[in-house]
Amino acid sequence: MKHLTGLIVGAMLAAQSAIAAPMGDDGLHKPTWLRDTFKDMSEDLAEANAEGKRMLVIWEQRGCIYCRKMHEEVFPDPEIDALIRENYFVVQMNLFGDVEVTDFDGTTLSEKDMARRWGVVFTPTMMFMPEDGEGLENGGQAAVVSMPGAFGRGTTRALLMWVLEKGYEGEEHFQKYVARVLQ
Repeated sequence: MKHLTGLIVGAMLAAQSAIAAPMGDDGLHKPTWLRDTFKDMSEDLAEANAEGKRMLVIWEQRGCIYCRKMHEEVFPDPEIDALIRENYFVVQMNLFGDVEVTDFDGTTLSEKDMARRWGVVFTPTMMFMPEDGEGLENGGQAAVVSMPGAFGRGTTRALLMWVLEKGYEGEEHFQKYVARVLQ
């Protein structure tokens, strides 16, 4: 019986990792909904708006166990995957990367220096940008919502919906929204 349980658990783990997004040369997961851009925040925001989508910047790093959790257990959920594909323009940043990023004010820095500028200290961190790009300077300060950490399906789904519903403009705090929608 013990052997059979081990086989079942092994098969489940193998099946789960089979649905995880492939890894890129930078060691980060690359789901097909990620956008490969020049990482010019103003251009990316304009493109997101032109598509009628919300811009989401997700910070990750090579070897991040919490990023892996999101890509293996949360993002593949059919409802979450559909929410992202249909409503979000997602730009991935590498916390320790050297790719140049141009901030909303025209400042150009490497990803790792931009992470410092934006105050990102943990991966994954999801930063949701405002719809209006007028007068934006620093992406870290411009973000309407910033969520550091790995969360389960329910909280992640709630966060994606709360941003789409512009809950950050209302009276209901995200924690109260989560409690209400998860009931």
